[in-house]
Amino acid sequence: MDIATRTVLIVGGTSGIGLGLARRFAAAGSTVIVGGRSTARVTDLPTVDVDVTDATSVLAARDDVLSRYPELDTVVTMSGVMLPEDLRDPGHFSSAEETIAVNLLGTIRVIDAFTPHLIARGSGTIVTVTSGIAFLPFPLMPTYGATKAAIHSYSESLRAQLAGTGVDVAELAPPAVATTPEAEAANPAALKLDAYLDEVMALLGSSPTPHEILVEGVMMHRWAERDGTYADLVERRSQSLKTLPGR
Repeated sequence: MDIATRTVLIVGGTSGIGLGLARRFAAAGSTVIVGGRSTARVTDLPTVDVDVTDATSVLAARDDVLSRYPELDTVVTMSGVMLPEDLRDPGHFSSAEETIAVNLLGTIRVIDAFTPHLIARGSGTIVTVTSGIAFLPFPLMPTYGATKAAIHSYSESLRAQLAGTGVDVAELAPPAVATTPEAEAANPAALKLDAYLDEVMALLGSSPTPHEILVEGVMMHRWAERDGTYADLVERRSQSLKTLPGR
């Protein structure tokens, strides 16, 4: 895609990768609107308040954005929560519900809200956001991984159903990215945010835009089964379960 001429809505873009992506699109020349529940922290870009767990909020945000930016042609949906869960304790269920409500159902809600507009335009791009964990579980956060795997599958089906409409579907699958100094201290192996965004913008700007936006750091996750490293990597990632109380 031409990253310099787009009108982009990034839902879930008030911090981290989403905000970094918004600023990169804006720096390239695109018009960018940031959506989320904490828009007060974004002072350099237009914003819209939206809670993806609330259907009324999503539709109100859609109407607001399209009234101000009828030329909208790119929707990035990346609202998400990452919650640890102890599956030996039934009390984890509330965390599972919250994760599904935000990550999976929230993604579908945003897509449903804007798909008719993009189809009517006859062109545009929907960018879903999954994770390397969609392809290689992180046992400490089981429902998070399940939602990301579901969004991967949903993205594949969405692409098939939108074929011929002019609307493309790209899936952004980040590895661990250090979006704050605290995150970098907790995981020194995480990719630095600027380095990650450098790779992402180059991939998004290529023609045609890849169906999967995969930086080098996520390849070990994406192709673990093919490469025969899956079981070993899951075992290594299971060491994080020691951080659960009583383990």
